Amino acid sequence: MTDVLELGVNIDHIANIRQQRGTVYPDILEAVRQIEGAGAQAITLHLREDRRHIQDADVYAVRKLLNTRMNLEHAVTREMVKIALDVQPEDVCLVPERREELTTEGGLDIIRQFQKVKGTAEVLGQAGIQVSLFIEPDIEAIRRVPDIGAPVIELHTGRYAESRGDKRLRELERIRKAAEFARAQGLKVNAGHGLDYGNTPAIAAIPELSELNIGHAMVARAVFVGIWQATREMLELMQQARRD
Repeated sequence: MTDVLELGVNIDHIANIRQQRGTVYPDILEAVRQIEGAGAQAITLHLREDRRHIQDADVYAVRKLLNTRMNLEHAVTREMVKIALDVQPEDVCLVPERREELTTEGGLDIIRQFQKVKGTAEVLGQAGIQVSLFIEPDIEAIRRVPDIGAPVIELHTGRYAESRGDKRLRELERIRKAAEFARAQGLKVNAGHGLDYGNTPAIAAIPELSELNIGHAMVARAVFVGIWQATREMLELMQQARRD
């Protein structure tokens, strides 16, 4: 079991609200201050190729402000690697990206894109950036990760989050087995996508997980209680799941 289950708060959806009207609010940096102040261990942000929410200027401004860790999500492209090398986040999570999707759907196909992902991971790793691969909880895919050289994976929890009843239990078991297998391979294991205040406890209780990355549900909760309180509630929920 990892000693502490950390929380990375994804601020993309705060930027989404701002971009809807092209305003300067909500203030991304104020959100970061409150999230860090509430105890989150990382700030996650996805710089998409179409810049639909997070902008280049946001990445640089957050980098200067952060007291915790930046987890920069981006596609496997030369443009994004160049930005990451300039920004120097602590972590980069390589994700798939399709222009038509509302949010990242599904994990990175590291089997078909093996050489491209491996080359990108090598460049980032040589710059001192910890590389994570956002992948499905699939044993065969996880087997290839050590050959790529990435020390971290983030398991896609979308299918679990979207399912109900017995199907959800099967998806939970799939994630649990994938996390156990990955840890046995010496990998750090994170998880995220679609997690909320109702479905997170079962995921948080998986002892092999080191970090959860959560965004949309927390921003939605913040509409009623503020982002500081939304962050505190999620952290407490995660900690309770580990204690139970």
